[in-house]
Amino acid sequence: MTDLSLRCLTIYFILIKLDSSYPYSDEPRLKINKCCEAYELLVGAPTGTLCTHVNHTSTATWEPGLKIPYSVSAGFPNCGSHQRWSIYSNNSTDQLQILPNGVLRHSLHPPKPSGDYDDLSFIQMDFTTEVMHYDYEPGKYCIDKRIDGNTISEYALVCVDHTPNWTSTEFLMPIMYFIMPTLRDLVGNIVTTISMCLIVSQIADMIRLLTVFTSHISLIITETFCYISLLGAFFWLNSLSYYIWKTFKSRNVFLRITDGKKYCYYSMYCWSCTIVLGLVAIFAHYTMDYPTINYTSPEPEQESIGSLGIIIFFMPVAITILINIFFFATTFKIINRMSTYGRIHHKLKHSFRMFLLLFLVMTISWIFFLMSFTAFDGLVYCHIAVNALQGPIILYICIINQKHVAYQIKKNCCYINCLCAKYEQEPEYDWGDELTAMNGR
Repeated sequence: MTDLSLRCLTIYFILIKLDSSYPYSDEPRLKINKCCEAYELLVGAPTGTLCTHVNHTSTATWEPGLKIPYSVSAGFPNCGSHQRWSIYSNNSTDQLQILPNGVLRHSLHPPKPSGDYDDLSFIQMDFTTEVMHYDYEPGKYCIDKRIDGNTISEYALVCVDHTPNWTSTEFLMPIMYFIMPTLRDLVGNIVTTISMCLIVSQIADMIRLLTVFTSHISLIITETFCYISLLGAFFWLNSLSYYIWKTFKSRNVFLRITDGKKYCYYSMYCWSCTIVLGLVAIFAHYTMDYPTINYTSPEPEQESIGSLGIIIFFMPVAITILINIFFFATTFKIINRMSTYGRIHHKLKHSFRMFLLLFLVMTISWIFFLMSFTAFDGLVYCHIAVNALQGPIILYICIINQKHVAYQIKKNCCYINCLCAKYEQEPEYDWGDELTAMNGR
């Protein structure tokens, strides 16, 4: 019995020793979001990016560089309505780091100085330059090692949040024309419709350029919204030029038809032409066009609307530009020949000047839009810059540069409570109600 007791005590102490040497913890391990499985890497191929077994490559698996226990959760992030963006880190200014809490930190370091700097200046620059960074929560990213030919880099696919700014210039101008009762005449309604078309076109264009789509159908839908809304804006601009030309050409400006009926007629013309041409372009893309690679997207394998569809979308825009030039030249000659001006003619001269400026801005922006389809990245950046300037310029043309519009805003919004815009009786610019009454509204 003594020997048996000693053996039991020995086994008991050995088990206690082992248990104290390898403590068991019920705490969950840190989860790292990896794009592929633990034994796989991302490899770029002509057909797309594939997860490849590490044995089929010449490099090792990706390691997060953490000293704490962790587990790997494989799969790409579900961004939902947010856009997905790729980040590469390969001896560049972009650096990726997994924090101990599982958050991915994307740091943007300043570029290293050239060999002309001495060591002291480099150290001073390193301490005085602020490093920008952005953190992505777990589930909103995946990170892995990526191989593209002979290039091996650290790769991350992240979900980027986008918060729209409703006080931007693209939204201010149609809001002003919509809330002012005296500005809701035919010209004001046409300008508001043009602004809404340009808003949709610019939003879709930025999504088309800056979003990595998981399906080519989503890309084609985005491009369709961009092209159709831009085509509709030019058709509405053509309606504005026709209205001004028709009014100056007519001997009797006191027409019996109201602004509401005119707007309905112009809507039938603009939207029917826009929708029909859009359907024809999409039909031609799927039946007669060849697939085109989208060079503006980070993923080169994505399919976009082909050249035939783009021609069908943009050829009517060129035709409306030529027609607007004819209306401008004819109206300009009529204005120069007129010896006396009626009150409506005098006020429509402001609309004619606004149309000319809108026509120049939209045409120049459209030309840069066409140039962005080339293979040069510089032209794409020029198009983005011109697109960003288009909103403030149109806001200046349609509101700030129009004295009667600025007067109505000052009268209705500021009155005597606004110190920056003192309200004074200016009958020369208070003509919105008069035009509304003359048009039978």
